Amino acid sequence: MKLVGIDEAGRGSVLGPLVVCGVAILEERLKYLDRLKLRDSKKISPKRRVVLSRKIRKIAECHPVHISATDIDLLRSKDINLNEIEKIAMRKIIGDSNPDVSYIDCIDVKPERFKNEIEKFQNNLKVVAEHGADDKYAIVSAASIVAKVERDMEINKIKKEFKDIGSGYPSDPKTISFLKNTPYNDLPDFVRRSWATVERMK
Repeated sequence: MKLVGIDEAGRGSVLGPLVVCGVAILEERLKYLDRLKLRDSKKISPKRRVVLSRKIRKIAECHPVHISATDIDLLRSKDINLNEIEKIAMRKIIGDSNPDVSYIDCIDVKPERFKNEIEKFQNNLKVVAEHGADDKYAIVSAASIVAKVERDMEINKIKKEFKDIGSGYPSDPKTISFLKNTPYNDLPDFVRRSWATVERMK
């Protein structure tokens, strides 16, 4: 039986991509992920995440999907909300990994509704969708870690050119300072212009 865990990084960020990642593995190999004692990526230091990400990639298939700020803005301009954008990525991950069971950190307030929708992506697919799945199931923790490392790499590339942009989240004073000090028409393409944080700065 093949399993895939799915989680994301960068959902609430105003800068950089949203990365949705699937980590797929045969059920009998799940013990190798369990031995890494994985947790939600937010509870692990950046250096440790990089080490774990390398180990996860040696054990399992990884299917990261990067959705750029430009693509997010384009989809939102067509009234496609963030949940639906993530589902597009999930559909691709499930199609590429062809699992029997998918464990997903639920993005819907109603897990049962979300579960039923994702199960329609593929014949005979069973979905386990729970809030906090990234801290409960090693396979979802693995997806969380790989997604976060992939996104951090993208943010670090941006920082090499633009220096003090902070973490990219609206709660970060450095990120807000960067946005305030950049004229709206000069905002680079890694800024999510459709975010309310940016819209207010027009």
